[in-house]
Amino acid sequence: MANKETILQFVKSRGPIIPNQIKKEVGGETYLISAVLSELAKDGLIKISYTKIGASPTYYASGQEFKLQELKKYLNEKDQRTFDLLRQKKVLRDKNQEMLVRVSLRNIKDFAKPLEVKVKGEKEIFWKWYLTLKDEAADLIKKQFARLPTKEEVKKEIKPDIKEEKQKILKRTETSKEGFLKRLYDYFEEKKIEVIEEEVIRKNSDIEFQVIISSSVGNIEYFCKAKNKKRCNDGDLSSAYIKGQSLKLPVLFITTGEITKKAKEMLGKEFKGLVLKKI
Repeated sequence: MANKETILQFVKSRGPIIPNQIKKEVGGETYLISAVLSELAKDGLIKISYTKIGASPTYYASGQEFKLQELKKYLNEKDQRTFDLLRQKKVLRDKNQEMLVRVSLRNIKDFAKPLEVKVKGEKEIFWKWYLTLKDEAADLIKKQFARLPTKEEVKKEIKPDIKEEKQKILKRTETSKEGFLKRLYDYFEEKKIEVIEEEVIRKNSDIEFQVIISSSVGNIEYFCKAKNKKRCNDGDLSSAYIKGQSLKLPVLFITTGEITKKAKEMLGKEFKGLVLKKI
């Protein structure tokens, strides 16, 4: 079996690499090679990736960080998209990302490095592409704030949208209710839910509301997303959750179908406070 020095030199020349690849080249038992690699990592002579090939992390030496990008193909599809986004942008502001991207950034630890930044006295998280230098990241963050609109500019941008939205709502409330929309209003009437705004995103399949629901502590305003769909996935819940956050409202998600297993798992973890109802 190869000794400690042989394995170290092998990692330095071939890393990132997994124990089984070393075994094929130098022989020996995989578990013994893994033990040597762990010892080398403990001594600070090599590093261990978070990304795994199968069940094993990879081992690499200082100076081989650039080659970690080769591990992209071992990420799931969602994390690969986040990998590409961060590599392109170099810096991402956590609060501006969709929920699934925020989760993904926390998963790809080899490639996404968190930076804590004070914004108007409050701490915020930014994510830096792992090969981007801190000075460059700092400049990119400053440029993001340079592009932020002033309060006056924000008001100017929002006002026309609000007027236009109210006109849309007014027109919709004047139209007759049928199909999925009627089914929703029947449900609202049964549950004594008051509709204050309505927007049909896609006729008979995707409708958004702002509603008021009575509770033991008084009336509570909700953002309501209604989907006429056989199976809703985590993406459906995520988009509703993000919209609710942007409105600073809790979310009521109504569906006529089922939700996927993954969506159920994320419901109590990532989408806290989201109320799911099937009609």
